[in-house]
Amino acid sequence: MFTGIIEETGKVISIIKTGSSAKIKIGCEKVIENTALGDSIAVNGVCLTAVSIGSNYFEADISSETLNKSSLSSVNIGAFVNLERALTLSTRLGGHLVQGHIEGAGVLNKIIKSGEFYNITVSYPNELDKYIVEKGSIAIDGISLTVVNVVNKSFSVAVIPHTFENTNLKYKKNGDIVNLETDILARYVEKMILSDNKDDKLKSMILNFKR
Repeated sequence: MFTGIIEETGKVISIIKTGSSAKIKIGCEKVIENTALGDSIAVNGVCLTAVSIGSNYFEADISSETLNKSSLSSVNIGAFVNLERALTLSTRLGGHLVQGHIEGAGVLNKIIKSGEFYNITVSYPNELDKYIVEKGSIAIDGISLTVVNVVNKSFSVAVIPHTFENTNLKYKKNGDIVNLETDILARYVEKMILSDNKDDKLKSMILNFKR
């Protein structure tokens, strides 16, 4: 589990694909402090397990499911990636609860600087539509952000200068693919309501909303 507060940006040293899976090596400094083999590190929002740790890097295996669902399938050597260690019971929860389970890939449509802030618009796949709401939380490449508005299968977020400068957002351009994870609470609420056979009227309303 993560918070969506990026600790540092790392740099992809290598990515080796073997069949349907891959191994990635990432240069970094902060996230390997007090990190042991088997610990979780989010890479652009994807929860990966450290299988090798050096003085200035770590390596992780990437499954075929992760490659199919995330932008890690197309990441290049030299690319900058957002990194965050898994939270602990003593960690401040400054963002929101992020699982590191990517639900789909979005496309970054626009980055517009407005004063000191940056307005970013992202289009998303249709199956995520019911989980993305105005003022709700969303993770973009592992960054905890708040949805400003939602229009025609795209949403916008306002990014403060600190977040922009200390994440890989400053390297992004229009048309880039980004990893998306919606707020897990919405999925739990949906599951509980749909599994309750006592309230058929409410179930019908939710199913109609899905359409």
